[in-house]
Amino acid sequence: MSRTAAGDVVPPARERFRPLARLEDPIVGWTAAVAIAVLAFVLRVWHLGTPREFEFDETYYAKDAWSMLNHGYVRGYVDSANDRILDGRTTGIWQRDPSMVVHPEVGKWLIALGEKAFGMDPFGWRIAACVAGSLMVLVMCRLARRLTGSTLLGCVAGLLLCFDGMMLVLSRLALLDIFLALFLLLAASCLVADRDWTRRRFADRVDAGGVDAGGIGGWGPRLWFRPWLLTAGIWFGLACGTKWSAAYALAAFGVLVLFWNAGARRSIGVRWPLPKATVLDGVPAFLHLVVVALVVYVASWTGWLVHAHEYEQHLSSTQYTRFVSAEDGCTKKGDVIVKLDDDKRWPTATEPDASGPGELVQSLRSLWYYHHDVYEFHTHFLNCSKHIYQSDPGGWLLLSRPVGVNVENDIKPGSQGCQAPDGSNCLREVLLIGTPVLWWAGALALAYAVVAWVLRRDWRFGFAVVGALSMWLPWQLNDQRPIFSFYASSILPFTILALTLTLGQILGPDRSPTPRRTIGTIIAGSFVVLVILNFAWFWPIWTNGLLTKSEWFDRIWFSRWV
Repeated sequence: MSRTAAGDVVPPARERFRPLARLEDPIVGWTAAVAIAVLAFVLRVWHLGTPREFEFDETYYAKDAWSMLNHGYVRGYVDSANDRILDGRTTGIWQRDPSMVVHPEVGKWLIALGEKAFGMDPFGWRIAACVAGSLMVLVMCRLARRLTGSTLLGCVAGLLLCFDGMMLVLSRLALLDIFLALFLLLAASCLVADRDWTRRRFADRVDAGGVDAGGIGGWGPRLWFRPWLLTAGIWFGLACGTKWSAAYALAAFGVLVLFWNAGARRSIGVRWPLPKATVLDGVPAFLHLVVVALVVYVASWTGWLVHAHEYEQHLSSTQYTRFVSAEDGCTKKGDVIVKLDDDKRWPTATEPDASGPGELVQSLRSLWYYHHDVYEFHTHFLNCSKHIYQSDPGGWLLLSRPVGVNVENDIKPGSQGCQAPDGSNCLREVLLIGTPVLWWAGALALAYAVVAWVLRRDWRFGFAVVGALSMWLPWQLNDQRPIFSFYASSILPFTILALTLTLGQILGPDRSPTPRRTIGTIIAGSFVVLVILNFAWFWPIWTNGLLTKSEWFDRIWFSRWV
């Protein structure tokens, strides 16, 4: 085809394959992105060590990280461990036996780096998350700029992520989700860079001619090594090494990459591009993404593998139990608790200790059995549990049920600067909830992205949709156990990309001062300002700020937020 359905001339492959981001000054792009990332860091590091206590699941991850740092593996600890640590003591707390942990170790190793640098205190165990959350803003700026070719829209995407409350709070907590979100965003960015890199190589081969140039009946170029795809595999491996849910994104993006490759081959005239891309691109992509991610994932368990004998000795017969009920699978009074493999230990626990390569194989087998036990925990053990802050994934994008991370009630007037009216008290709270204006608009933008992807065939919207759905839909299938709204933190970057692309549509392609451009700028600019104002209004309930009861109720807009 030399012309589109509208009659426009179809540009040559080299022009179509040219990255949009190269059309603007790279120095300006990098300077703006770094400045926004620094702003994000300042917001996140402010009073990072307060409140001085273990907030929510920090009680697990902070202690696990310290144990890994000092003992090489996660040990159990005494009941009074939290109080002793907050008093400045780190000795005489950990026991010898390993602890059964149900998430991989990468995120905890990063928390351990902060504890190594700054000590075992709230600032020390939170600083790694603070850095990760700030880096996410930088990556978001660069990714959005690459997708849109606009430094302005790249900055808009970075600012939206910078001023989100959920990301702010997660960047100030020693939880795993901020690391998962960062690694997934890095992996997705590398996939987009690979898409540009691959198309440039295709264009070069087409210009050079020869058997790899494509054309009717040809197969097109052969690219066996793709550095950006390899880098994406590393990031996916680290994401899976933080939480298993990253595997869904790896699978979804792997399929998307295949279709991107087929589209590139079709653009240079290759017939039957999908089956040919499956052969020429599918195998290298599998090696670069899946195999590399698997190697990185297994390597992240090195500390566990070195101490596999401890787990074989103490945890090889502690498989999680399944609760049996004739009605709904949950225990009630009189129900029987059936233990899985009640008297069975891992085979490696009773085998003689191997040496050399055989020891590594034996440890890897033990790690496999350990994974089986953890899988039982995630799929069965928690099915009957309840939690006050659990939520339905269907309402995550609407912020239906936030998580109360920390609260200090009944602060008397005159105490801590409380100036509540007579008969009232003050309080402090850390509420894990996103910036409402941003999330609600993002949900609408995500719906529009589906339409734009299908009807306009704009791959950028499809990229945002695939990223969001890959980290959202799987939770819809696994909602029998308590799950929490902050799991949506891995969805938000792709929601912001959909929102940024939508704002770009509102601005229009013409950068000259036209009425359309003026109106679009007013709409887009007003939205960004509204997000920042909304962020400022909710700031106290994200940062443990002192509020009177009436000030607190002004920010709790719905009863389900309590």
